[in-house]
Amino acid sequence: MAKIEQYKRLTTRQRHNRYFSEEFRKAKVREIEQNLSTITEIKREYQVSHTTIYRWLNKYSTMRKKQERQVIESQSSTRKIQRLKEQVRALEQALGQKQMLIDFQSKMIELAEEEYGIDIKKKLADKPYSGSGTTEENTDTK
Repeated sequence: MAKIEQYKRLTTRQRHNRYFSEEFRKAKVREIEQNLSTITEIKREYQVSHTTIYRWLNKYSTMRKKQERQVIESQSSTRKIQRLKEQVRALEQALGQKQMLIDFQSKMIELAEEEYGIDIKKKLADKPYSGSGTTEENTDTK
């Protein structure tokens, strides 16, 4: 975000006169080729036009020199799969923690029942619900 804020403070002339070193441009092209970042990500991060990035690709890309094409669709599905795997991992971790808590509470109830000699786990079927019985107020005696 700091880069964008710095960019917004520049005048129009300063924005057009920005210079990216050749090493920087080559590094960004390598990132794109190795699927570490996308053209859109670099565009947003450094406030550079698509045209400029494509010029860098034409000039510095090893794939372009070998006349190879880069498949974009599999990259997006690969990233989506990675995100989904991370979500599954996080959910499994949360589920494991909840299960440990349930096991701990069950064991504590069991120990308390043994210690005090009472049934803590009462079944709901044995005890009527509150308000389910008949009272004098809601019965007709006419």
